[in-house]
Amino acid sequence: MEQRSTLGKIWRLIRRYNRYIKVSLISLIALVIALLPLDAFGISAFSPMQQRMVAIFVWAALMWIIEAVPAWTTSLLIIVIMLLTISNSGISPLVEGHEGLMSYKDIMNTFANPTVMLFMGGFILALVASKSGIDISMARAMLKPFGSRPSVVLFGFMLVTAVFSMFVSNTATAAMMLTFLAPVLRQLPANEKGTAALALAIPIGANIGGLATPIGTPPNGIALQYINGELELGVDFGEWTMVMTPLMLAILVISWLLLRFLYPFTAKKVNMHIMGGAKKGWRTYVIYATLAITILLWMFEKFTGINSYVVALVPIGIFAITRIIKSSDLKDIDWACLWMVAGGFALGEGMSKTGLANVLVQAIPFEILANWPIAIMVGGGLVCWLLSQFISNSAATALMVPIMVAVGKGMEGPLGAYGGIGTLLIGVAMAASFAMALPISTPPNAIAYSTGLIKTKQMFTTGILIGTISLVIGYMLIIVVGKSGFFN
Repeated sequence: MEQRSTLGKIWRLIRRYNRYIKVSLISLIALVIALLPLDAFGISAFSPMQQRMVAIFVWAALMWIIEAVPAWTTSLLIIVIMLLTISNSGISPLVEGHEGLMSYKDIMNTFANPTVMLFMGGFILALVASKSGIDISMARAMLKPFGSRPSVVLFGFMLVTAVFSMFVSNTATAAMMLTFLAPVLRQLPANEKGTAALALAIPIGANIGGLATPIGTPPNGIALQYINGELELGVDFGEWTMVMTPLMLAILVISWLLLRFLYPFTAKKVNMHIMGGAKKGWRTYVIYATLAITILLWMFEKFTGINSYVVALVPIGIFAITRIIKSSDLKDIDWACLWMVAGGFALGEGMSKTGLANVLVQAIPFEILANWPIAIMVGGGLVCWLLSQFISNSAATALMVPIMVAVGKGMEGPLGAYGGIGTLLIGVAMAASFAMALPISTPPNAIAYSTGLIKTKQMFTTGILIGTISLVIGYMLIIVVGKSGFFN
């Protein structure tokens, strides 16, 4: 009995101090990595700053996955640790005499990253729409065609988000859709398992929808720039869309089925009789007009020349000058989400500026696989997919594409049977869009996570499953299309 009592006390202590134990163990692992001899990594020209960045990367990944502390806390600590250990304004004994230090300004600039400003604009739109009741009116109008059956409503969430994301940045799309769909999410019971499916539908639709057009997501543009520029293969907007839209729709349907299986609804219907609506008055007309102008500017970025990040500040300016928002409203912005996103950008910036990302990718022995072109294609995509889970998919693609061009030119013969370098690069861009396992993997993930309706473990499980299935289906399609000579 005494032994059981002692074990019980130990177990209660472990549970009580569970968070501190997790943080301590993860920090110990990171510290060991930071103190290992450089040659232990087996990578030539590996610098102390890159080693520290590996330690920070591992620490951040484990903290985010295990959720030892809130995600925004981890992100904030990433920035603090980077400033102290790898910046030119760090702790003197740690940084003095070392090369490859980051500028402290580059690290701090992640707080005002254009995407953070885009988030800010999206949150202001959501705040104003909620305050005025416009979000309720919009949600009612948009969801009306999908009835009240939970599975149909779920597909409606995904499809509307995906269609917007074909032409609008996935971040802006997710911000808009969250504004429109928040009233429906708020009505669901606290114990409804299907709530997670509805919330996850936003980032999944936004991430996958961007695959369908060259302007849907930056990785597509990066790949197409090399395909039509340096390689002069002449793949135009229509050809890309013709191949990728069926793929996008197929993955969307599979994702819908998977969400229904993982998070089944207990309710027989979703109550779409949304009470309330927009308030009357001139302010409501200003909000409607501002929403319309903002969405149109997001959609026609190519024609106006105003990028989506600048557009995001337009509604903030209008609402501030008309006093639709006041200083007291700013406390309602989800600052934790903004901190979390900034930390993710800082991590990506650190990997890029210290040269770590380039060293790691170049250390992969592609030459061993020279006689297996499909392995090269899939391997390049897998590397990009893994990198994109932790750094921006644009950064991962920008890093991978030049390397894959060099690899592809070295083995044009074997690759020719599968569509050549064009297929190789399209696979890399495609894989980047399938990276959605963590809140920091993509801005839409972070936006959905900010609702508080999704746990990191749920996002991780769903993201890994959909990502894996999408990679298999995606590569089967582009290999078949590549063999037909479509990308040559």
